[in-house]
Amino acid sequence: MSAPTGTAAAPPSATGRPGRRGVELTLLTAAVLISVLGYVITGVTRTGSVPDDALRYGAGLGALALLAHLAVRLRAPCADPLPLPIAVLLNGLGLVLIHRLDLEPPGGNAAPAQLVWSTLGVGLFIAVVTVLRDHRTLQRYAYLSVAAALVLMTVPIFFPAVNGARIWIRAGGLSFQPGEFAKILLAVFFAAYLAANHHTLSVTGRRLHRRLGRLRLPAGRVLGPVVTIWLVSVGVLVLERDLGTSLLFFGLFVVMLYVATGRTGWIAVGLLLAAAGAVAAGTLEPHVHGRVEDWLNPFATIEAGQGPGQVAQSLFAFGAGGLLGTGLGLGHSALIGFAATSDFVLATAGEELGLVGLTAVLVLYALLVARGYGYALRLRDPFGRLLAVGLSAIVALQVFVIAGGVTGLIPLTGMAMPFLAQGGSSVVTNWIIVALLIRLSDSARRAGPAPRPAGAVRHGGPAALPGGAVR
Repeated sequence: MSAPTGTAAAPPSATGRPGRRGVELTLLTAAVLISVLGYVITGVTRTGSVPDDALRYGAGLGALALLAHLAVRLRAPCADPLPLPIAVLLNGLGLVLIHRLDLEPPGGNAAPAQLVWSTLGVGLFIAVVTVLRDHRTLQRYAYLSVAAALVLMTVPIFFPAVNGARIWIRAGGLSFQPGEFAKILLAVFFAAYLAANHHTLSVTGRRLHRRLGRLRLPAGRVLGPVVTIWLVSVGVLVLERDLGTSLLFFGLFVVMLYVATGRTGWIAVGLLLAAAGAVAAGTLEPHVHGRVEDWLNPFATIEAGQGPGQVAQSLFAFGAGGLLGTGLGLGHSALIGFAATSDFVLATAGEELGLVGLTAVLVLYALLVARGYGYALRLRDPFGRLLAVGLSAIVALQVFVIAGGVTGLIPLTGMAMPFLAQGGSSVVTNWIIVALLIRLSDSARRAGPAPRPAGAVRHGGPAALPGGAVR
């Protein structure tokens, strides 16, 4: 089943910018060495000796990185050399932090399981880079993507809730979270649909309000299908109490709609709707209300003589870390409890690596997101531009929601930090996202910068993205 057309784009040229594969290999070597060094330091700190399996860990991580590099070198030779080393370094650091938490108390097995999922993720990365030769192929499967996404989001309703949320499927001792895969499929659908209809969304429709300036409400036949699918998606996630993913989908939809239309008013409308939804969920849903209370009064349980909760423990961990951190293996963020390796793994990074190390981790995410937006500016086809924006926005929104939650900036929503946190579905999905970004960067660097239309210069907005014409 194909998406609506009308998004003609010239194929990438045969020649492109140098791929700089040597730079990528050098950065990958550094990423693997940093990860192995962290693993060794953790072992020495906790047990007084170098871990027996340090060489095996380094060889395994190095082999995965090398295979991924060879896939990029052979199938996407003009790709950006940065995304793959960033993903390997974040994944390696995540394995180190999860292994470190496994040692307190000893006997945890989260790190080996995460390594298995990471291997599967790299395998899918190689498969996507190898099989998907042109990102525009995905545009043909827009409606199939959204159908698959809705099925994946609906199935967990029929499985038992875990920690108050019905977002996992458990079978044969394995569990995975289908909603993680759904976000990529929805990004593909939103990109295809908005690219096919961006002109209608931008210049037609009824003016919403005179105070909102140029903001117009598009015709229902155009905006209706995508809004309906978004509402169904969010409704299912609310039923499952997967509020973090609901927030992610909402943010993804608003960002892509804003980029497709170039109307800044959609950002204001999105923020108002998000605030109204947050107030409603915080008032009517006990699970959310409890998290809002923890956010407003993180030390209330201490004052009541019940000991610190997870948010308070997280804030203590950041405070204990200070500027340079306590050192790998010397923190106490394991006191956070069962969520230390998942929702709160960033607290371990803050405590043991300090503000400096935490900032470095966040810079890696920022680089990955910024490179994705850079591909969007360089690509010439609207679908590719919107897909690059959507995939980058997924990473950016996840990092903001999680980092904001564990630092007390916003209420905790329960999501996995990309690559860093324990979560098989999450790490596999993020490897697929990086593979798609690699494919987009290869097309972008082959195509070169998009030409700027003469005499059409506009400041202060991203309206140039969808069609290559600056409005």
